[in-house]
Amino acid sequence: MRWELILLIAAVLLAAGAVLALLRTRRTMTQLEQMLEEAIRGTFSPERYDESRLSRLEQQLARFLTASTLSRRQIEADRANITRTIGDISHQTKTPIANLRLYTELLREQPLNEEERQLAGQIAAQTDKLDALIQALVKTSRLETGVVRPMPEANSVNDLLDALTEAWAAPAADRGLTFTCVCPENLTACFDPKWTAEALGNLMDNALKYTPSGGSVTVSARRFELFCRIDVADTGCGIPEAEQAAVFGRFTRGSGVSQAEGVGIGLYLAREIIAAQSGYIKVASRPGEGSVFSVYLPTGD
Repeated sequence: MRWELILLIAAVLLAAGAVLALLRTRRTMTQLEQMLEEAIRGTFSPERYDESRLSRLEQQLARFLTASTLSRRQIEADRANITRTIGDISHQTKTPIANLRLYTELLREQPLNEEERQLAGQIAAQTDKLDALIQALVKTSRLETGVVRPMPEANSVNDLLDALTEAWAAPAADRGLTFTCVCPENLTACFDPKWTAEALGNLMDNALKYTPSGGSVTVSARRFELFCRIDVADTGCGIPEAEQAAVFGRFTRGSGVSQAEGVGIGLYLAREIIAAQSGYIKVASRPGEGSVFSVYLPTGD
């Protein structure tokens, strides 16, 4: 009987200890959840200053949040400085670039021999290249820093491709290329018309630039359940498989087109624009057989 009583008391004590430990664990978990909620809201501050584990955890969390806040502020300040610097560069270079164009036109009006005329053309081409580079850098920096953001909403893909055709059919014909645009009726997707036109324009510029005379460029659109796909296909030089993952990098040029015009930022900017609208870009290509750049835009359904 005595041993039974001892065992009963021990069992009760063990049960009481387990219940106490469970309650203590629940209380600690509740306190931790409250700390995390306050940290998410940005209102957390240590309340305990003793030798307990919870107090040490509060101090560590406070230090982490302070370091994170300082780091975020520094990143935001750096981005703002970069944006201002590039904006200043854009502003300060407008007049010199305009002057270069003016002087080039004045030079072309003079009686020049063939070599001098070619040099004047090179000056004009390099001026245009510099202006395009600066404008692309400004747009890229504003996208990356969130100064401007695409505002996607339901829009007509037909209208988008009609505007693309109007802008690029003549340049394609001037280069001796066949341009075709195919789009089903009443096709819609979720996108920002201005920025998406910018991205597709960069893809078109590449297609025209790297497709030799006599080739073709085809733009087509197709609707899927969750995405609308817009393809820009060309019969140009193509991209080796080993380089396809890198073509969307900043200032990246393919090995086969390193001597061609361009600065290697158009595809990077196009990817950033489409990604900012919850879409993405893929490329399928084979050397000598052309490339297909596919833009996937959410349908918003």
